[in-house]
Amino acid sequence: MDGAHDMGGVAGFGPVRPEPNEPVFHAAWERRALAITLAMAMPGGWNIDMSRFARENRPPADYLAMSYYQIWLAGLERLMQERHLVEADELAAGKVLHPAKPVAKILTAEGVAAMLHRGGPTERAATKPALFAVGDRVRARDMHPPTHTRLPRYVRGHLGRIEAVRGVHVFPDCNAQGAGEDPQWLYTVSFSGSELWADAPDPLLEVTVDAFEPYLEPA
Repeated sequence: MDGAHDMGGVAGFGPVRPEPNEPVFHAAWERRALAITLAMAMPGGWNIDMSRFARENRPPADYLAMSYYQIWLAGLERLMQERHLVEADELAAGKVLHPAKPVAKILTAEGVAAMLHRGGPTERAATKPALFAVGDRVRARDMHPPTHTRLPRYVRGHLGRIEAVRGVHVFPDCNAQGAGEDPQWLYTVSFSGSELWADAPDPLLEVTVDAFEPYLEPA
């Protein structure tokens, strides 16, 4: 979707200034926000792409006013409300007001290490040949889907070159909507800076983007 989260190549936000020796978490509540979000996916039944879309799908003013983990918490609240694992009046009160909804499974403390070790592999078996090969010229589609997508706005409509074929993976655009995994070929596509930005300062600048096959068309 087109939203405030898709900030790549957008002017007006100033330079990126990395924080020296930045800690993983700036406060204890951020650590808890991450842990709760990961743990709730098991009883909630949502996948990683649904979780990303819940964080992205917010008004720009709302999104830009929040810190990173505030956005995570807001996304978690949305996912839980959609499944009636929590209600709006409980969030407002900050406490349980209704009987807990039964869930099929939960993540126990004993199961955390195994879950994190297992991760969430996305690679799937190919059911059709790849449409593109290394060296092919392609154009990123000028698309504006209303739901989750992994194609950045700043490359849409621009010409690039296939740099690598990454195999077949779960297609986030479908997975985020609960419409199945719909596995698709994934490519690394290289774009020249001058193709993306007319005033690119470095003539040798190249940007690479991992793009699924439905995002691309032959050039």
